[in-house]
Formats: sequence, structure tokens, C-alpha cells
Amino acid sequence: MARHKVEISGVNTSNIKVLTNEETSELFKKMKEGDPFARDDLINGNLKLVLSIIKKFNNKVDNLDDLFQVGCLGLVKAIDNFDTSYDVKLSTYACPMIIGEIKRYLRDNSSLRISRSIKDIAYKTLRLKEELMDSSGNEPSNKEVADILGVTEFEVTQALDSLREPVSMYEPIYNDGGDTIYLFDQIANKKENYDLDYKLALDKAFNNLKEREKQILNERFIIGKTQMELANELGISQAQISRIEKNSIAKIKKLIK
Repeated sequence: MARHKVEISGVNTSNIKVLTNEETSELFKKMKEGDPFARDDLINGNLKLVLSIIKKFNNKVDNLDDLFQVGCLGLVKAIDNFDTSYDVKLSTYACPMIIGEIKRYLRDNSSLRISRSIKDIAYKTLRLKEELMDSSGNEPSNKEVADILGVTEFEVTQALDSLREPVSMYEPIYNDGGDTIYLFDQIANKKENYDLDYKLALDKAFNNLKEREKQILNERFIIGKTQMELANELGISQAQISRIEKNSIAKIKKLIK
């Protein structure tokens, strides 16, 4: 079991205390009464919860110390905002907050360069989904979020996809003791002819667009500008940009069918 131990600098993870439900409830009661040590005891008594979560991100970073600190920040937020009047365990409430802090840290420190406009839409989408989920209990669809933000569903989907961690093509995905199978082996171009024909059809369809349509699609989906940014640059309304964009995509779809 020693090989599964999480090594954190300055922390003896094998000696971390785990609180019982009764101890947790009692400490929350003391914290409300103003006990200056109860909050620290709650944090220290739930550090193993943070450790269990950061194990899942072991392949994302070289050093887990930073993730541990970030995870502890999520734990502290959970403890400070936990409502004991609900019949919910602290761990149930804290897990998504800890995971959320870690994922935000990994996104913000990703080596992949993402357009600021796309990143803005992604963060607005995540924040809006959290707000709407808090009030209704159901996660809104990308279409619903897009309508509220005044962007297209494609933009929302593209923005969320941009936050995913890149995976190496040489990531090992299977090893039975013999030759290792890498991700690259599973994405061999078995449809080379089909893909080439599709690309040629797409290029031909794109070239049949008007110059203004080409410009807008390039600026929107290659450079990553928002409809509002384009509207200001071209001196037309955001609604016109949206209409040209939709019509251009519809033309391309029609030509490549």
C-alpha cells in the first residue's frame, strides 16, 4: 500500500486524524459559538478528504504540493459555507468544492494558449451554470446558457471544450505485460480517403462564400473573436454578425452534403 501514499512536503499524511460525524457536528457547534480552535480542527480533521481527491489528478502535475494547497482552499471554503441545518455530510458538500478549486487551478495554469474571448465565455458559462443550478437544482443546457449570454451554442461548446486538459498522443492506455498500446495507435487514420474528400469538399464550400462571410468565419472560429468584437470592428450590429455567421454555416452544410 505504500506505493499509493500521497507525498506532501511538510505533512505526515499517515498521521492525519479523521473526524467522526459526531466530532464534526460538535466542532461546527463550537465554531458557531466562537471557539477559536474549532475551525482549524475541522480543517485538519478533513485533510485526508483533500488527499483522496488529489490522487485523481496525479497525472496532471509533477508535484502534488500545489494541488494539496489548492484543495485545502476548497475545503476551507466548504467549511466556512457549510449549513449544518441540512441533513448532508460535510464530505458530500466539500468534494465538489475541492474538485472545483483544483480544476480552476489547472485551467489557469495550463500551458495551452487560449483566446481571451473564448476563455471569458467559458468562465461566464461555468459561473452561470453554477448560479442557475443553485436556484433550480438542474444544470442548464449549453443552448440555454448561450441565449442568456447572447452568443451561439457553438461558442459555448467551443469555450468549454477549450478548457479540457490536452492529452499526449503517446499516452499509454493499455499494457498487458507485453507491448504497450498508446493513444496514437487507436487514432490511426483508417478513414484517410474519406477525411481527404471531406476536407476538399469543405475547402470548396468555404471558397464559394462571399469575402465578408469568409472574413467573419475566420475571425470567429480561427482567431476566436466574439460577435460583439467583430461588430465593433466592422461597424455593423451584433445581430448582423450573427445572421451572416448562421447563413454562412448553413451554406457550407448545404454544399458538403
